[in-house]
Amino acid sequence: MSQQGERPEAHEDDWWRRLYDESAPDTGANGTADSLDDRFVSASDTVASGRGAAHGTPGETPAPGQEPRPAATAPVPEARAPSAVRTPPRAPWEPLTGPALPRTFPGPAPEPPPPDPEAPASGDPRVPAAPPLPRRPVSERTGADGPAAEEAPGEPADAPRPLVAHVGARPPTYDAEPTALPATDPCALDRVVPDTVLDGATYGTYTLRAASVRGDSARFRGEPRRDALLTARFGSGQDALVLVAVAGASRGAEGAYTAAADACHWIGEAVGRSHARLSDDIRAGRRADLKAGLHRLTDRAFGKLRARAAELGVEPDAYTASLRCLLLSADPECRTRVFFGIGAGGLFRLRDGSWHDLEPALPPPAALSGEPVVGFGSLAPESGPRGDRLTMDLGIATGPAPYVEEPLPPPAEPFRFRASVARPGDTLLLCGAGLADPLRGEPELAAELATRWSPVEAPGLGAFLADTRIRVKGYADDRTAVGVWEA
Repeated sequence: MSQQGERPEAHEDDWWRRLYDESAPDTGANGTADSLDDRFVSASDTVASGRGAAHGTPGETPAPGQEPRPAATAPVPEARAPSAVRTPPRAPWEPLTGPALPRTFPGPAPEPPPPDPEAPASGDPRVPAAPPLPRRPVSERTGADGPAAEEAPGEPADAPRPLVAHVGARPPTYDAEPTALPATDPCALDRVVPDTVLDGATYGTYTLRAASVRGDSARFRGEPRRDALLTARFGSGQDALVLVAVAGASRGAEGAYTAAADACHWIGEAVGRSHARLSDDIRAGRRADLKAGLHRLTDRAFGKLRARAAELGVEPDAYTASLRCLLLSADPECRTRVFFGIGAGGLFRLRDGSWHDLEPALPPPAALSGEPVVGFGSLAPESGPRGDRLTMDLGIATGPAPYVEEPLPPPAEPFRFRASVARPGDTLLLCGAGLADPLRGEPELAAELATRWSPVEAPGLGAFLADTRIRVKGYADDRTAVGVWEA
């Protein structure tokens, strides 16, 4: 319907119907009717090229009885870059043509360097033409040509220390990288021991780094790592307690890693169940309560190791491990660091560039020996002349009790405990025997680590791992280390 309310005389799409009517005669000179495809091509060409009777395109033929329209002056096209591609117009139903997308566009041209006012002009005859001189390698450049010239004035160069493969007079016997994998039981894939374990965290005022690496000897022989490492957090907030346990078994023990892993697992369970009380004792500074409580927890863990050895049918000495632990509070106001454990290893503190051995002193063997204890090598007071115990006042001789004829040897590995207050800038190092022995026996290793770890900021995980792997001739056991950097 039109705007005046009148009905149109023809349908709105009547022109489209007449265009595709086969009975409509063609307007050209040929009397035969065009096909549907011919008309579609003609219409598409007209729309695509922008020519038609309504547009007055130059070069068109006027119909009979009409005056030709003046040709429109075509605008002068702007200058285009040689690389510009002009896309011809297309009909809406035509597919996209041209270069495949995405297209790469050139970036802005680099700005030329500013001219040197003191340099002579290029056309000056006094300047002979000569090829440019080759530049020296980067490693040989110093001063204005070297990397130091690129630094901002007054900014100190803080480049990391180069990696040191080994220290000492001679290189180690074994290669630095693994050469053989341990044999694996297809039915016990859960017991596969990785070559390297790396962990770290930041709580309160300290940063923790921990690493355990298979030794060069075990890598060469295809033996599994014997050391075990456990890092765990119990609780949350300021009441949280961080436990780091390092365990190591002897080289010839059967299932050495299993015993070390069991020692870490069982001490972790014991500490985890009592972490709330332990955290309170650490923050309150109750050293006597801490020593007694941790001694009981450690004995309980080693008691499980002895029970496990009995289940396996082996001697207790064949299924055991050394165990060293650190307890760290997450409270920023608490700087008390607690160490406890049994067995070989080391506890060191780096302060003001110097190492201090904090290993708790053990009592001398003479202090552990004395008179035989009743029931363990000595005779009972009421024993007769031939060792037969006489019943009191009756004179009835009884058989000798199964007393031990010789005194028991002192404990091979006494319990160790130490609680100390850290200062800002200290670095505490807890390690197994694989790192403690070369640190005590090779001064160059101690000096190298002191130089690398003296700054207050803790190294990254990768740098800490590389530092713990600095090798020394004659020391090829597993390396397990825990570092605590105080802010």
